[in-house]
Amino acid sequence: MLVVSQFTLYGDARKGRRPTWQAAAPGPVSEPIYEAVCQALRDAGTHVETGVFGADMAVALLNDGPVTLLLDTPAG
Repeated sequence: MLVVSQFTLYGDARKGRRPTWQAAAPGPVSEPIYEAVCQALRDAGTHVETGVFGADMAVALLNDGPVTLLLDTPAG
């Protein structure tokens, strides 16, 4: 499994055409969570590859399947 930190973003798409990332956790908060997810995957027996957290990386892939986006709004 390839785990890339830049793809784990929290985006607010309630206004305009582009999401804002201002509510995303800063690096000192999100990096330990990212590392814990990678370790949990390894502990489950999954081969995990990572890059450098927060670095600019070029990733090439062939995506053969659907993409799932979770859109959530407050209840009410």
